[in-house]
Amino acid sequence: MAAGLHTEVAEGVATITIDRPAKRNAMSADMWRALPGILDDLAVNSAVRVVVLTGAGGNFCAGADIGELADIHRDDDSHLSTVAERALAAFRKPTLAAIEGYCVGGGCQLAAACDLRFAAEGSQFGITPAKLGLVYPAAATTRLVRLVGPSAAKYLLYSADLVGAGHALRIGLLDEVVPADGLRGRVAEFTETLASRSLLTQRATKDIVDAIVAAGPVAERTRWWLEEMAAVGEVEEGIAAFLERRPPGFTWTAPTR
Repeated sequence: MAAGLHTEVAEGVATITIDRPAKRNAMSADMWRALPGILDDLAVNSAVRVVVLTGAGGNFCAGADIGELADIHRDDDSHLSTVAERALAAFRKPTLAAIEGYCVGGGCQLAAACDLRFAAEGSQFGITPAKLGLVYPAAATTRLVRLVGPSAAKYLLYSADLVGAGHALRIGLLDEVVPADGLRGRVAEFTETLASRSLLTQRATKDIVDAIVAAGPVAERTRWWLEEMAAVGEVEEGIAAFLERRPPGFTWTAPTR
C-alpha cells in the first residue's frame, strides 16, 4: 500500500483514508497507482459490505499532486487518475465518499466515482483544469455530466471556481449535507444500515442503474440478477425474517458479475 493511503475494516465497513494532510491530501502518483489494488482486495473480502472513502486532517482531497502531474496525466485512457476512478466506479459493493474541507480536482473525480457522497457544512468543491490549461479526462467528464447535468458540469469546468456544499447539493454533486461535527456519526449510522441490507439487492441495483445511465443492456442484466436471486435464497431469508420480526441474516457476499 502506498504511503498516504490506509484502510481499516470494522463491522462490515471498510474505510479508505487519504492521509497526506501536509498537502491537503493531494494524491501522489504512487497513491493513484495503489488505489485499484486496494479496491481489488476489498472486493474479495467477505467481511466487507460497504466502502467509505474519506480524508484525514479536515480535508477530503485537494486533487492530484501538481508536482507529479507529468506522471499522473498521460494520454487520456492511461491517466493514473482515470484508472483509479474507473476502479472505484466499478467496485462491486456500495461506496460512499465522506467529505469535509477541500474536495477539488482529482478529489472531486474520486468523489463522483463513489455511489453516494455525504459532506460536512463548510466543504468546498471545485474542478480546476481550466486553471492549468489541462483537458479534463473524457471518463471523468462523462461521469460528471451524468451526475450533475451538462450545464452544471460546464459551470464547474469553465470557471474552475470553488463552490460550497449547498451549491453542490443543489446541482446533485452531493446526496446529503450535515453539520460539520456530525459527518462521522451520520456516515457511521448510514453505513451500518447499508451493511445490514442485502448485498445481492445492492449489487443488482448498482449493475442495473449503471446500465440504465449508460444506455446498456438493461433487460439482460435484470434477467441475470433475477436468476441469481432465485438461486441463492436471499428473498426467502428476507421474508422469513420479516414474518419472525427479526433482523435478516443475508449471506450472499460474493458478487460474480
